[in-house]
Amino acid sequence: MKRFLVILAAVLLIAPLTAQEGLGSGPDFSATLLLGSDLLPSASDPAKLESWSKLGFQPDLSLGKFGIGLDLTFRFQIYPDANTPLLIYEPDWVPQAGRTIFDVYLPKIMYVRYGLRGIDPYYIKLGSIDDFSLGNGLIVSDYANTRFLPDLRIFGLQFGLDGSVFKFPYLGIEALTGNLARMDVIGGRIFIRPLAFLGETLPAKLQLGFTGVLDRDPLTYTDAADLALYPAADLVYIIGADLSLPVLSSEVASLNAFVEGARQPSGALGLITGVGGRLIGFIKYGAQIRALQGGFIPSYFDSNYDFYRDERAEYVLSLASPGDFKLGWLARLGFQLFKEALELNIQVDGPFAPKPSPATDDSGAYPHIKGAVVLAEGLLPGIFLSGSYEKYFIGRKTTFFRELLDPEDAVIGMSINYKTGATVLTLSYIYSWDPTAGDFNVSSSLSASVRF
Repeated sequence: MKRFLVILAAVLLIAPLTAQEGLGSGPDFSATLLLGSDLLPSASDPAKLESWSKLGFQPDLSLGKFGIGLDLTFRFQIYPDANTPLLIYEPDWVPQAGRTIFDVYLPKIMYVRYGLRGIDPYYIKLGSIDDFSLGNGLIVSDYANTRFLPDLRIFGLQFGLDGSVFKFPYLGIEALTGNLARMDVIGGRIFIRPLAFLGETLPAKLQLGFTGVLDRDPLTYTDAADLALYPAADLVYIIGADLSLPVLSSEVASLNAFVEGARQPSGALGLITGVGGRLIGFIKYGAQIRALQGGFIPSYFDSNYDFYRDERAEYVLSLASPGDFKLGWLARLGFQLFKEALELNIQVDGPFAPKPSPATDDSGAYPHIKGAVVLAEGLLPGIFLSGSYEKYFIGRKTTFFRELLDPEDAVIGMSINYKTGATVLTLSYIYSWDPTAGDFNVSSSLSASVRF
């Protein structure tokens, strides 16, 4: 409570100053001053959390298609004991066991980018990755390397090149790595438009893609005390192919039809076919029919992959042989309202078959749900927020509806912001279920920031 009052007092002192005109330095450059606190693992006992104050400077420069943002944040404790007036959070600046100087200092760059995905035929972004997918998401779906924030920032890369930039629309490539300092998760997709010579006709848009992704070290973020639990967690690789055709593309409605298949370790296969697109401009939709062999994990590299990469690797690598094919389904619906100031998304998927008995660690055998809400700045006076909920293994212990909102096997994220003048007060939490400990891992941050 004392820490909260200190931050609130700082907001009240800074707000009148930042409300004045003329403090900005133009639309191409902005900077944020940050004051707050984070809950971080204790150096003596990582299972315990300690509160650390933080003071940061985050400049952001944009020049046309080019942009760069830095994160120069100091976390510290004042008088943690009678003999220490100031203690700096050492992992932010000094490599710890198993980490290199690149792990520590590359993440001081929040991002460097050129171009925008989905808009420019050529783009590259280094730094934080929020929602990267390959193909139709059977292998990589909304992958992110930001799940350990504020504890740990990871420096990754995403890249795309469409041959149309060289007037050769027959070929293109997309690639990513989750951590450029370690090159652990590495993947890419090469796509071909074999009928591009037909110009603007529908067949010319037919796209054939080939995807390959590997994780060189699934135990990258596993606690040292838990390493012995995953003897089989070695390199994991997944390959796949897809075929897609944008059947309809207009301002009123769009429809993309596709089929995609993939093979995981132990030979387990997965196949999906479906459609996706937009209606009336603000409604996003998607529907799939799936055929998955027992042991196949759909969207293996998803938004929460870094939380569960060791458990997933242990499961797929220790699987002696794949099970029988089972049919499944996926439904996705989203809305962008009030000129995209409010965005709602929900996705539910699962098998047509009843839940297996006895229970299994095969996530594809159970329903799965993820939802997200974003309230952008401007719709409500001074308030903007985001929240997400993702739940795996629904119904493994009891029934679907009883477990739908049970936090076990779930990841819950929230960020609430209150703005006054140029000052923003932010409260962020991420709760992720740890099946090894049978409890939640918690990351939280409280901060006041000023942008000028």
